[in-house]
Amino acid sequence: MRPFCYRKFVCVLYILLLAPIVSLFAQRKTYSLAAFIDSAQRHLPVLMQKKTLVDAARAGVTDARHTFLPTSYIGDELTAGTDNSLPGSYVSFGIIPSSSSGVRSSNTYQSAIGNIAFFYNQYELVDFGLKKATVQHAEAYTNLTQADLDREIYLVKWQVSKLYLDILKNQFQLGIDQENVNRYETIYKVIQAVTLSGIKPGADSALAMAELSKTRITFNQTYGQIRELQQQLSYLTGIPVGDVNLDTSQSKNNLAAPDILRLMQDSAAPKNPLTDYYDKQKSLYVQTEDLVKKSYLPKILLTGVAWARGSSIDYTDNYKSAAMGLGYQRFNYMGGLTLEYDLFNTVHRKDKLAIARNNTTASDYDLQQQQQSLQNVGHKADVAIATAAKNLVEIPVQIGAAQDAFAQKTAQYRAGIINLVDLTDASFVLYRSQSDYVQTLSDWLLANLDRAAAAGNLDQYIQSIK
Repeated sequence: MRPFCYRKFVCVLYILLLAPIVSLFAQRKTYSLAAFIDSAQRHLPVLMQKKTLVDAARAGVTDARHTFLPTSYIGDELTAGTDNSLPGSYVSFGIIPSSSSGVRSSNTYQSAIGNIAFFYNQYELVDFGLKKATVQHAEAYTNLTQADLDREIYLVKWQVSKLYLDILKNQFQLGIDQENVNRYETIYKVIQAVTLSGIKPGADSALAMAELSKTRITFNQTYGQIRELQQQLSYLTGIPVGDVNLDTSQSKNNLAAPDILRLMQDSAAPKNPLTDYYDKQKSLYVQTEDLVKKSYLPKILLTGVAWARGSSIDYTDNYKSAAMGLGYQRFNYMGGLTLEYDLFNTVHRKDKLAIARNNTTASDYDLQQQQQSLQNVGHKADVAIATAAKNLVEIPVQIGAAQDAFAQKTAQYRAGIINLVDLTDASFVLYRSQSDYVQTLSDWLLANLDRAAAAGNLDQYIQSIK
């Protein structure tokens, strides 16, 4: 019977504590935790930025595939100039113009018209896996940017959930503070009555007013904390601060759900975005190593070229009309296979691999560190949950005893048996008991949130908060 009584007690107490603040937030549009999170995902610029980076990375995969399309050039060049040449070879360096034929005993400064059209095509026939490695590297980078986005969204969900629960806690506390104000207003009225009857001195009335003022200050401070938390939630979600109101219409159901949450935590969790990011980072560096290895292997190129040429100088070295050089008189084609390899590639590959392997090792340490950090969060949450669960069993006893004591002290004060200090002490014990309940319940909810986040079950937890 005890679990049933306990659940019934906390549900009733929850409703009683929440009742005084319902009027403060009545007739306003309210949002559930899931609605706040959805709004944050559509509002925060940092998430929009990371989504754009994911799109850019996906475009990079397409670009990587297109990198290995054939290289094709088509062009036509019309020239006018002299044609004087000598036998012999030279390195052109790409900037020294050439003359064909034109070998004669002396220079001639008569210009000639020349025309050449060409089509050049080159294709990497065999790259020994370079294309595949390049595309896989681009895909690994895309996976990393997506994991970075997922991690940022996950952290935002965690942050919004904590703010939501903090606001919920302070709203409960506000109800307790309002009840405390009402209680001291009642005490003040009782004191006025017994003072006027001559049972108690007039000083009690002044002291009671001071205590009443103190409870109002506490109420104002709690309300101010709620407004500050609402401002922070407004910043994250884009919802105007005046509209940041929690939908607590079904919140009482959460108090009877510890078993459900425990089963949820013990269920198989999807991969945690907080560790998946580092796993994808490691995969990227592994793909970088493979890309480095393939980048410095030989290449076999298939090349083909066709060209047509015209000149105003004929094959007997006679200068003809300029119009003759505008047409095409000779046509040629050529194809070939080229083996290309830089003799220093072994040196470059060794250097690049050393960088990539160290990055891979470092990313593995990052992954291990994140896993250990989340394990630590989970272990701390387990301890906090166990402590809060034990306290939630004791608090009904504490509150019940405090309520009985306050009722007795009030009757004794009316009868003139005790002084004001005894009455206010009893009132403080009741207030502290109720506050302890709110704090313990908040600790339990936040510890379950941390445990769910560390285990990768954050979305399931969010859905459980109605």
